[in-house]
Amino acid sequence: MMMFLAGLVGFLLVLTAEARVGNSSELAFCTETEQCLVFDPVCKTPQYEVRHYGSAKWVTTDETHYIMEFASMRAFRRLFKYITGDNVEGKKIEMTAPVLMKMPDDKRFWQAGVYKMGFLLPAEHQQNPPNPTDDSVSIVTLPAMKVYVKTYGGWMTSYSDKSNANSLSSALDLVGAKYKKDFHYAAGYNSPMTWFKRHNEVWYVVEDEPECSSSSEEDMDMSPFA
Repeated sequence: MMMFLAGLVGFLLVLTAEARVGNSSELAFCTETEQCLVFDPVCKTPQYEVRHYGSAKWVTTDETHYIMEFASMRAFRRLFKYITGDNVEGKKIEMTAPVLMKMPDDKRFWQAGVYKMGFLLPAEHQQNPPNPTDDSVSIVTLPAMKVYVKTYGGWMTSYSDKSNANSLSSALDLVGAKYKKDFHYAAGYNSPMTWFKRHNEVWYVVEDEPECSSSSEEDMDMSPFA
């Protein structure tokens, strides 16, 4: 009986982990990869939406630089080497979306900042991903979280990210929302080769309960692709 329960728990854990990495058809804006990080919509206001993400594994690397663009190029190349076979098993791993960058909000423009980039691991590698061969690359489990999200188009740059992060944080401060203020996540869903209809997001991690009082709390359109 105990063996059965242990097996059942293990099976449920697999389902839970894989459930957060779903088919891209579940998200209208995830059009360039077969798998994307999926979420449960919580509420939506004219200024932002709130999403719940389950726990998932990412392959990550840190890069210290004064400018986000240079940090992201170096970090991306390092992670791309990992998914194209630079791991202990020599496995090629499919690209997913979004590419996530942890952005330091307390950095002054004359200071170097530590930027952490992550590639979401596909469902089939969520349980036992191959270990990196590069010591600067790590497998990290991001815990379940709720996030405030602002979406914008065009190219993700230091300016566009900062502008949208400031807009989102101002909207959150106006309604007294509690959120982690020392960093935010920049999420990108497109290849550098994509010129039009690009989709980017800014995420702030919710603290306590999300502020939805001014929202319609309506279901968000999850069909391909807003």
